[in-house]
Amino acid sequence: MKTRYLALTAAFTANLIYGINYVIAKGIMPDYLQPRSIILIRVIVAALLFWILKPFTKSEQIQKKHLLRIAIAAFFGVAVNQILFFEGLNLTTPINASIIMVGVPIAVLIFSQLLMKEDITKRKLLGIILGSAGATFLILTSGTINLEPGNFLGNLLVMANAISYALFLVLIKPVMLHYQAFTVMRWIFLFGALYVIPITLPPALAENWNVIPVNIWLSISYVVVFTTFLAYLLNNYSLRHINPATNSVMIYLQPVFASMIAIYYKKDQLTFQEVLAAMVIFAGVYFVISKSGKTVDKVHITQNQYHTKKL
Repeated sequence: MKTRYLALTAAFTANLIYGINYVIAKGIMPDYLQPRSIILIRVIVAALLFWILKPFTKSEQIQKKHLLRIAIAAFFGVAVNQILFFEGLNLTTPINASIIMVGVPIAVLIFSQLLMKEDITKRKLLGIILGSAGATFLILTSGTINLEPGNFLGNLLVMANAISYALFLVLIKPVMLHYQAFTVMRWIFLFGALYVIPITLPPALAENWNVIPVNIWLSISYVVVFTTFLAYLLNNYSLRHINPATNSVMIYLQPVFASMIAIYYKKDQLTFQEVLAAMVIFAGVYFVISKSGKTVDKVHITQNQYHTKKL
């Protein structure tokens, strides 16, 4: 049970980092860097960090069948996920993108049922519905959906990104049960770097890096070290001990964290609607992460099936 709490804390912290990222990373794109240039820095530096820290982590040999699954997961979780999200965000509005990302836990439920044969319980479904409703309401209190034709492609790219990330969570879950998070992340970002370099290097070479001020470099450092390296590590550690649906439902907390930070820096004021939305979100998250005795037993059985099932 203690391990489960640590896993939930890891997923909670990762989404706190993502929530802060909305405020800190604002202004980098496209004023100073294009989306693909940011992706190149994120993936390359994160990959280097994971491999530089290898001597300080547990030495594990990845089986070939797992290495193939990691390569496939990296394609969806690093290359497709990051490229589509940043390119999509560049073509649509933050409100539109935030609303679409609410669909990640729903997509995770579908992929979990299709690929891993996990049951979609009424409790979990209720939690995701509440979380989706609360997050959507909270996001809409900050603005309105923009349905202009020019945003259509951006919305489509963000939606494809959400589906890709959900598939990544489900694909990588069985592998996380065999290895430490550091081991898997090293290979995830190595494959991710191989995928993104051909697409992101040309625009990065065309950037004017000399005009980037110190405060923007600090924002870029946060995006690389915290939003990429640490958040990915925490999320994948949590997947070792909780199912993908429980992990993904934490995404509903991101707009809550972003709102809290905006209020702290006096960029927003707390309203009754925001409090109500936050309460609904926390209720939804509670229904997904809390488990009755019977459900706990079922989870243990499922975990054993993950271990024994031929991947």
